[in-house]
Amino acid sequence: MRDTFSKLRLHGFNNLTKSLSFNIYDICYAKTLSEREEYIEYIDEVYNTEKLTQTLLDVVKIIEANVLNVARQDYEPQGASVTMLISEESVCTRNIAHTASPGPLPDAIVAHLDKSHIAVHTYPENHPDSKGISTFRADIDVSTCGQISPLKALNYLIHSFDSDIVTMDYRVRGFTRDVDGYKHYIDHPIHSIQNYISQDTKDRYQMVDVNVYQENLFHTKMVLKEFDLNSYLFGLDSNELSTEEQAEIQGYVQREMMEIFYARNMQS
Repeated sequence: MRDTFSKLRLHGFNNLTKSLSFNIYDICYAKTLSEREEYIEYIDEVYNTEKLTQTLLDVVKIIEANVLNVARQDYEPQGASVTMLISEESVCTRNIAHTASPGPLPDAIVAHLDKSHIAVHTYPENHPDSKGISTFRADIDVSTCGQISPLKALNYLIHSFDSDIVTMDYRVRGFTRDVDGYKHYIDHPIHSIQNYISQDTKDRYQMVDVNVYQENLFHTKMVLKEFDLNSYLFGLDSNELSTEEQAEIQGYVQREMMEIFYARNMQS
């Protein structure tokens, strides 16, 4: 390594682009078609553009950026999108930290990040042949230029959604030059996205990494460790079900979770 990250002196603006993309999934069992439709309507209302806009505004506050433009749309019959163009605030007086550590939680919004855009799109979904299973997916992208990684906003975003499964990708693109003209393709040390996740989240989830260090590409996926059937039932309680029904529904839900987690269909 030419020099340490903490002593890196750049020529002009930091041209590296740091992109964090992640998907969150919520899984639900609803016994009847009408209950499945009610679940989709419920999710669509809870995660409408007003809620999503506020979440992204909180992220902008975390990263100390300025909002330039907001575009949002609630779709028919379901789904929503919000995109924000943001600009950096002055970095002249900042003491930039390059340590890998978890970002703030919802009750402690303070950090630094620089510009580009933030976007979220939602996808409620069910199917007549899904054995009562409905899913909700939110895709979130935070792309910035500057000295700090958008990973500092990760904790807040994870805690803003009720997530059974989360898949995350972090990529540093381009290069920036130091004062001697030497190109740098990354400006901070990172070994895993997990370094930016709080301990309470690590305790709740099983996590797997797939990293390509030479490409500055990092991937982490996680799934809840503990299973409580009542957390996945919509419109009924497990006490209303026989032992056989509980086992059957649990099998449907856990199979759905494993298929999403491993991104492949399981054999019947």
